[in-house]
Order: sequence, then C-alpha cells, then structure tokens
Amino acid sequence: MRFVIAGSSGFLGTALRDRLAQEGHHVQRLIRGEATAPSESSWDPSTGRIDDEVIASADVVVNLAGAPIARWPWSESYKRTLLDSRVTTTRTVAEAIARTGGNAALLNGSGMNAYGHAGEQVCDESTARGQGFLAEVVEQWEGATSAATDAGARVVLLRSGVVLHPDGGTLGLIKLPFRLGLGGRIGSGRQWFSSISRDDWVSAVVFLATDPDASGPVNLVGPEPVTNAEFTKALGEVLHRPTRIPVPGVPLRLVAGELSQELLGSLRVVPKALLDAGFTFEHPHVRAALRAGFER
Repeated sequence: MRFVIAGSSGFLGTALRDRLAQEGHHVQRLIRGEATAPSESSWDPSTGRIDDEVIASADVVVNLAGAPIARWPWSESYKRTLLDSRVTTTRTVAEAIARTGGNAALLNGSGMNAYGHAGEQVCDESTARGQGFLAEVVEQWEGATSAATDAGARVVLLRSGVVLHPDGGTLGLIKLPFRLGLGGRIGSGRQWFSSISRDDWVSAVVFLATDPDASGPVNLVGPEPVTNAEFTKALGEVLHRPTRIPVPGVPLRLVAGELSQELLGSLRVVPKALLDAGFTFEHPHVRAALRAGFER
C-alpha cells in the first residue's frame, strides 16, 4: 500500500513509518522544508499548499501533525498554536483528498480528551463530547476532516490516549524523576489514566489503515485503564524505584495553571471499536506496556 504521512518525524510518526517500511509499504513524508529525496514532499499547511498528485497517489493518508500538548506553560498564544496547528494541517489534507476524488483513506490524529473530564464514567466511542479546552480542540480538529468525509473518503479519527514509551510523550517527560526515585502520584491519584504502549498504538494504526470497514472515531487506548496511583506504582516497579513523593493538587494548579486540569482530570476510556473489530493487544496491561518500552 502507498502511505502519505504528515508529522512523520515525531514521536509517533517515526515509529509508524519504520513499521510500515518494515512491512513493505511505500511511505512518502510530508515535510515543511525543501524535499531532498523521492520519499519526501514539501507542503505548507499554513497557506494550504500541498502536492495534489502525491495525495492522489496514496491509498492512505495519516495526519499526525500538531504542536505538542505536553508543554508548559499554556499561554494564550500557545493555546492558539495547539489549536491552529491541528486544524490547519487537517483541513489542508482533507481538502486535498476531496479535490483528488476522495479515493485515499484519511487516518487523522485526535485525542481521548474529546470526552472532557469524565470522572468515573467509562467512555467508549459512543460517549458524548465533554467540556474543557482540549475537548474543544478535539471538536474543531475532527471537524476539519469534513471535506474528506463529504467527498466520500473513509475517515478514521484516532482518539489516542497516553502513548507509553521512554523515547517521548508523557513517559519521556517523567522518566528522569522516577529513575531518581523522585516520582509519585499526582493529586489524589484516584483519577483514571488511559494509556497504550507505543507498539500497540502503531499496530492499531496499521490495522485501521488496512481494514476497509474501519471509520469514525476509534479510541487508541489499552483495554484496562488504571488510576494514576496504580500507574505510578507500576512505573516504580518496572524501574525498581520508590514512588513516595506525591505532587499535591494545589501547588500543581498554581505552577501549571490550566494544564493542571488535564493532569488532575480523570478519563476512563476503553477501546470498544478496536476490540469489536478484532484487534488484539500485545500489551493489554500497563505493566506490560511499560516493560515493552523500557526493556527494549
């Protein structure tokens, strides 16, 4: 199959294109700079510039582009960057798919934050949208795929949870203090934490790309969500370090501002669509997911 990937140099995009290449698929990267190899195509989503011939030649377009969420602080200007970097890239890709006949499937990045702060509620793909800044971002982000959907393209919305691997993402940020024995639960630790190993995330994306029946929102999380306290304990056990230094909620709110709402929020998300489609997780438990990252 022929894949075109936006965001291919990031934490997830790099792992995905490596897997696709290993499996014999043709991969072309959309890059912001000058293309210097046949496997690259220059684009500028801020102006809507993209090579329609590249999109027309693709079986699947995977869009993972967007500014990182795990960054502090969230100034008003950075919040605008978080939103615009997702909406403009998605709209550019979706409109190109529409212009070229809607033949390419679109697998578009998204997030489990669509469900807001759901507390103890178990959230699957049928759960209503929630409230909060990131929920609003997801709503506009997913809405930007409408041109591709209206053109008849198959569109899958990748509502990813916390992807676990020490190379990046949340685990990349917190691995040092935990290795130093300075890690601990956040706030009460009772908030739900829905995650997935990076290997399972990549496998799920490939599974969805090659399944002609897959469409709509799909939760990319493991089948067994845990609380923050359970995750903290598991990470300490995998690293053989104590986890006795909690991060109290009040100081966290003072330091991290609006970002603290996401750190203290509770999301108990399950991958109903993936399981119903027959996907098998290699690392269904959080300890297995953590070991898969650190032991490799």
